[in-house]
Amino acid sequence: MSHIFDALQRSESERSGCEPSSFSIATELLQAADEKMRSADGQERSSPFDQNPPPPSDLLDQCPCLPVVIAPDSRLVSIAKEGSLGAEKFRFLAVRLRQLRQSRPLKKILITSTIPQEGKSTIASNLACTLARRKPQKTLLVEGDLRRPTVADQFGLGKVPGLSEWLRGETAAMNIYRLESLGLWVLPAGTAPENPLELMQSGKLSLLMDQLSAWFDWIVIDSPPVLPLADTSIWARLADGVLLVTRPGITEKQQLQRGLETIEKSKLLGALVNSSTDAAHTDYYRRYGTPASSSGSRDLSK
Repeated sequence: MSHIFDALQRSESERSGCEPSSFSIATELLQAADEKMRSADGQERSSPFDQNPPPPSDLLDQCPCLPVVIAPDSRLVSIAKEGSLGAEKFRFLAVRLRQLRQSRPLKKILITSTIPQEGKSTIASNLACTLARRKPQKTLLVEGDLRRPTVADQFGLGKVPGLSEWLRGETAAMNIYRLESLGLWVLPAGTAPENPLELMQSGKLSLLMDQLSAWFDWIVIDSPPVLPLADTSIWARLADGVLLVTRPGITEKQQLQRGLETIEKSKLLGALVNSSTDAAHTDYYRRYGTPASSSGSRDLSK
């Protein structure tokens, strides 16, 4: 069974030398600490860095609602296989991000990779779905990869206007859609433009992200890989933190080093190892999953 290892910089020491069952215990402890940071009336305590005013109460509810169609072989484990180890890893990551937000401004999270085929789009979608489960906080998934959009396909949304159409001035609406069954909002890429870099540099994107930051509690951005294109540098300037996705057998050491050099150190939250196998946890994985969900290895690539 495939899984994603939490590789935030502060968690490295926790992973090394731990017992097979320690992951579940660590998750429970982090979730318990997270619960303590809620106010007495049951609402999650806002971070001291969350100063943006909320949108009108019914504005986001007026966004067009789209049905979600998940394919049987979908890699969206946070939806299709909620009891799997992969889904548990995303819940663990979501808790870590909430913890980090108590000590730094962290709302717009950029998910990227060094090269294509490392799984960053699937990671972004799963993380957004996991964050969206926490109510009443609102989560937006932005498909920032205008050249090779795949997020809309993952949710079975079909061809709908998105960010590209708005940046070109073809639609007055922001093209934000509500996935009611998931409690998630999505801004898809739309039709791939001929000049994505020029569109992103027009200045409209920065203004849009400022507005969205005032409306949403979490914004997960799926961006292009960092090495081949300059698009990611624009997204990185607009984001509060960056998670770099790597994949054994695909990511080479030299590429990883070059990718890390392109990311501003103050914004780098850490790295996620996708489709990895760790011998230290093999027995635990077998006990954790059901027979159907633990039969064999399967990656979460894009």
